[in-house]
Amino acid sequence: MDALGIVEDEVRELIRRRGLDPLNQSAEVRRLVDAVVTDYDERALMGPLPPLGPLDAARRFLFDAVARFGVLQPLLDDPSIEEIWLNAPNEIYVARNGESELTSLSLTEQQVRDMVERMLKSSGRRLDMSSPFVDAVSSFWMGSSWRAV
Repeated sequence: MDALGIVEDEVRELIRRRGLDPLNQSAEVRRLVDAVVTDYDERALMGPLPPLGPLDAARRFLFDAVARFGVLQPLLDDPSIEEIWLNAPNEIYVARNGESELTSLSLTEQQVRDMVERMLKSSGRRLDMSSPFVDAVSSFWMGSSWRAV
């Protein structure tokens, strides 16, 4: 496992143990991420752990992974992106200026499930066998829309 994976697992475990809600307690989660990254970096200097790399980038990646929408967050933050949709975990498209383009991003099926559940939780919608499609367009996603097909 790489350094980011190790630290992400540690952060997720601490979030569970402390009963934090990453969507509603983002300041606490951000402080937790900062502390875990600092602790890991110190342990990596003294032991056989793989290096974490640039700490600010690691903090941003980890916070996005546990409290936001992971690798999709930069797309959601990009004002030039009008829409994001997934046809498969390794087939993620965006629309810019009315044109669709395939991204180089790839997710695991579990990451897709977790992300969609996190997005829908905040919108009050659901995705299950009785409701297998969702088109969740919301200002929550800063003008971008999300479609799980």
